[in-house]
Order: sequence, then C-alpha cells, then structure tokens
Amino acid sequence: MASSVLAGLTLLVIGESHMSFPDSLMNPLYDELTRQGAQVHAIGACGANAEDWMVPKLKLDCGATRDPGGKIVIHTRGTMDTQPIKEVIAKDRPDLVVLIIGDTLASYKSTPFPKVWAYQSVTALTRQIAASGAKCVWVGPAWGKANGGDIHENQYSKNQVRTQLVAATLANMVAPCTYIDSTRFSKPGQWVTSDGQHFTIAGYKAWANAIGGAMSQLPAQAVKGNQP
Repeated sequence: MASSVLAGLTLLVIGESHMSFPDSLMNPLYDELTRQGAQVHAIGACGANAEDWMVPKLKLDCGATRDPGGKIVIHTRGTMDTQPIKEVIAKDRPDLVVLIIGDTLASYKSTPFPKVWAYQSVTALTRQIAASGAKCVWVGPAWGKANGGDIHENQYSKNQVRTQLVAATLANMVAPCTYIDSTRFSKPGQWVTSDGQHFTIAGYKAWANAIGGAMSQLPAQAVKGNQP
C-alpha cells in the first residue's frame, strides 16, 4: 500500500457526542487514522459546538479522550470541560486539526436554522486554527434516520432537510479548512441509529472508514501545517 499523506503527521481530532462513548466514532476513526501513520489525539465533547472551543463549556454531560498510543477514556457527567482551541493546539502542536462538528451547529429543534450564529462561531474558530499555523479539515454531519422527526424515535429532531441544509452551508463556511461532506458517504437511513442521530457501531465504523478514505486523498498542502 502506498504511504498515506497523513503518515508522520500529528493530528488533533475534535468531535461532539459522536465521539464520546465506547461504541462511538472515537475508536474506529482513531484506529483508521493511526493505521495511516498519523499520531492522533482525539477529544469528544457532548453537546459542544464551534464556539465552545473558544469559550469553554463547563461540566459537559459526557465526553471522551484518547491520547496517542492510549486507550479511550470516558468522562462522566460533570467531569469534563472544553478548552480554548488555542491552548489545545499550543500543547499538542498538531499539523492538522480535524473538526467533526455538525449536529450541534444544526440546531435541529430551532426554526429557522441560526445561520448567522453558525457563521460567526465557525469562522471565528477557523481563524484561530489558521493563526496557529495548523491546517484543518471540517467534517460535516452525516444522515441520521430517514425521515426522522418522530420524538419517540428521534429525540434530537434530526431530519434530512436540516441535515442537507447544514452540510451545504458548512461547505461554504469553513475555509480555510478543507470540507468533507459526510452526506456523500451514505443514503438517508442507510446507517442504523439508536435514537435518530447516533449510529450503531457498524455505522460508526463505516463513517470512520469513509472519513479516513477522504482524508487520504487530500493534497499534502491541505494537511501539513506550518507550526512555529
């Protein structure tokens, strides 16, 4: 197998609740990126959106971390906070920051979609990352349950219309980060969910492999930062 563009790079991967429990995206994505030769530090923070990585969100409902070469560590309710992205980058000195933040920005229960708030928080975060010298990749939301909306099946009110809107909006919002559109990886409802939004482990493995595959195809200038 040809060497991956990620080989030898240091990656900081930040996500939402999709990376915050044992059978989540955390382990399969960490393992896939590590398999490609990257050194990975991964953080999952339940309910955290873009602005929460500039102004810390305290006492999260749940979270998880995985250090380079380590095992996943689960953080229970009230035992984990987010940290300013500047501080995390200064500590890790990553070549590449990978952001898996989509569902928290989607605000599925809010009408209309708060586009101005999303734009302000996303662009502020990407500016801080760019100023550090690191490159960044932003992974948008994946499809949840097809035609989701029934509160008994989908407590988060995730639905295809809002998911598609947010995916398209982020594509035009995250520069200078490279955008990865997760809606291209599956059809609505193809990956089984437990609650309309969070996938079973099979879905998370498929998502992890798709993200890793997309990242492996990126040009070197999109993933190799210029850390001081």
